Amino acid sequence: MKFQDLLETVGDEPVFETGLLLAGDRNPADVRRQLSRWVGAGRLVKLRRGLYALASPFRKVKPHPFLVANQLQRGSYVSCQSALAHYGLIPEHVPVTTSVGCGRPQRWHTALGSYDFRHLHRGLVHGYRWLELGGSQRAFVATPEKALLDLIYLEPGGDSREYLVELRLQHSELLDLGELGRLAEAAGKPKLRRAAARIAALAEAEGVYEAL
Repeated sequence: MKFQDLLETVGDEPVFETGLLLAGDRNPADVRRQLSRWVGAGRLVKLRRGLYALASPFRKVKPHPFLVANQLQRGSYVSCQSALAHYGLIPEHVPVTTSVGCGRPQRWHTALGSYDFRHLHRGLVHGYRWLELGGSQRAFVATPEKALLDLIYLEPGGDSREYLVELRLQHSELLDLGELGRLAEAAGKPKLRRAAARIAALAEAEGVYEAL
């Protein structure tokens, strides 16, 4: 396979898997050796075994970190601080993209950024949706309410009043307190019920959320 052949096959894809190149009578071992050579030459970025992206300046589309996160660990969705920052609910820049799912915890450091995967019990893996990211890219991302509850659940002491205040939640019109309470109740976790009640109390007593 020539590099031009690769560009014609995957040039419009933000990321691609080795299987996309194995159609026809191509030898899988030969394809993998060629991919390794192109990684070494700086033409490709290896994200994990079998997952690659074209290096700049060869790529037409810059991969969005959320799409990369979904591809790195199938069955996961972006959540916690990453989703909250995307929605504008917290003021901080978040350098690591955090996802959750049923898979084992992992952390990936790649040329396209750092990615943290945290484990959730299967019964808590819900409350996410396809989100348009621009440039024909989409990814599974938690709703604002579920991203907040995932963070609280995974963070020791995440239901404490002190922790909730330190989050400095903003743009409250994006957060549905009724949905937050319903999700916390459905989870059956006392920690999440306590957190939802405290968030509602903060909203009423301190004006953490506007126009509620």
